[in-house]
Amino acid sequence: MQLGEIAGLKPSQPMRDIFGEALLAVCQENPKVVVLDGDLGNSTKAERVRFTFPERFFNIGIAESNLVGIGAGLAACDLIPWITSFSSFLLCNAYDQIRLSIAMSNINAKILGSHGGITLGKDGPTQMGIEDLALMGGLPTMVMLVPSDPTSMHAAVRAATEYIGPVFLRSSRVAMPFIYPANDCPFEIGKANIVRQGKDLTIIGNGIMVAAGLDAAALLEKEGIQARVIDLFTIRPLDRDTIVNAARETGAIVSAEEHLLHGGVGANIARIVAENYPVPMRFIGLADVYVESADPYDLLKKYHLTAQDIVLAARDVYKAKISGAS
Repeated sequence: MQLGEIAGLKPSQPMRDIFGEALLAVCQENPKVVVLDGDLGNSTKAERVRFTFPERFFNIGIAESNLVGIGAGLAACDLIPWITSFSSFLLCNAYDQIRLSIAMSNINAKILGSHGGITLGKDGPTQMGIEDLALMGGLPTMVMLVPSDPTSMHAAVRAATEYIGPVFLRSSRVAMPFIYPANDCPFEIGKANIVRQGKDLTIIGNGIMVAAGLDAAALLEKEGIQARVIDLFTIRPLDRDTIVNAARETGAIVSAEEHLLHGGVGANIARIVAENYPVPMRFIGLADVYVESADPYDLLKKYHLTAQDIVLAARDVYKAKISGAS
């Protein structure tokens, strides 16, 4: 069964292909946009820009620190650089440059971290970005976006380009089904979208886990449990109001992310909930583990990042809510 099929979602292309389309679109709209590539344009799909605007596409090679430094320099010249590579390579090889030249300088550069999470599958653990959100989360000025479907990817690339300041956008190798109609995704940096209403508990996800959350909500409905589903596409700044309202109105929360639990988004959601309206919570994500090379969906199943795993967590947190336990 395909991701999103239980919830009746329409399938789509791989998200990296959607990113390539969205990047080309903003280049067509804004002549200040330039693209820097770490010799992975055929994988990130940033090469779509090279075919149309070769004079605005720069392949820096397998040299991530230079990639970031040159991007920062172009931003200082009033251009809008998109610095593109795999999330793992940028965050592990060029973190110092990202911290000093972009985040600390609060410069107007955009960073694509492609192939985030474990769903790049057979490329293996060296290329999996499973700690990227935790690392980027350590940079106070960095806006962080994780689109959940093709429509939100287009909206995120446009919003990131228009935003004045540093932005990190996480992309994926795999396809994510349509959650929003084409050209109709409410997208405001710092705001989350409620993509399904429910009164019994809330599932908060980002990226691929939003579709998994919608599948889980459809399964829970058959048990008489109404789950609200929130697309938390902005990881920084977090939408505190939507999170607190979910805690107050539904009384229980499951967070779901394709990332390490340690330093992940769920921990930040829990901090907001604990400070404002404590409710029972459960957390779907990776334990302290580097996973093996395998089929993406086999990996999601093995490491408990599926709709069925969200259902189990939802049942547990709902029982805790009803019984008054934590």
